[in-house]
Amino acid sequence: MASPTSLPQYKSDFISACRAGNVLTFGTYNLKSGRISPYFFNAGLLHRADLVRAISLAYAHTLAVEPDLEFDVLFGPAYKGIPIAAATTLGLALVDEKRYGQVSYSFNRKEAKDHGEGGIIVGAPLKGKRVVIIDDVMTAGTAMREAIDIIEKQGGTLVGIVVAFDRMEKIPSPADDDGTPRPSTIGEFRKEFKVPVLSILTLDDVSKSLEGMGSETELRRLEEYREKYRASD
Repeated sequence: MASPTSLPQYKSDFISACRAGNVLTFGTYNLKSGRISPYFFNAGLLHRADLVRAISLAYAHTLAVEPDLEFDVLFGPAYKGIPIAAATTLGLALVDEKRYGQVSYSFNRKEAKDHGEGGIIVGAPLKGKRVVIIDDVMTAGTAMREAIDIIEKQGGTLVGIVVAFDRMEKIPSPADDDGTPRPSTIGEFRKEFKVPVLSILTLDDVSKSLEGMGSETELRRLEEYREKYRASD
């Protein structure tokens, strides 16, 4: 049954798990961009067994609700993407083994191996395969561009990207508070690469969850922040 916030159950379950594990917290946080955020999403804390289960199923459901997204391999960029890709491959089999039972995962080495099987790819080969990149977040997009370059050089075809959280914020600039409309990094990737860029959660989802919990102060601060840095896409 869906929660009172009208979020899909997998989103509600993931938010609950993130709050219980202090992955999603509220307060005052200085971000690398220089912005002062009223919330923080720390995917690095998703290391406990129950949280790994939660995120693997959440990623799997996020992919499964896209009926037209067909893929052969989940590619997890080193290093954070590696455990996420492995866990989500299992999650996909648990969610729908008939549809996803043959999906594989792979990841890259930071340095090419010159012995044994060699190369920079560990796991499923990418040549001739439809590939979805899976990672925790997308900030500037530098790591994601590196992953796309690897897939292309290995002969794979990028068909989608999925991350855990979409902040829905405009790209930072030197004059960040001037009110100039700008797109988000995720929006720019959708436009440039013409593939779906999915996320388990968005800032809108978090806002809805706060409405359902009656957290008026947290919700007000979140809305003020969102209005200030809202992406134009």
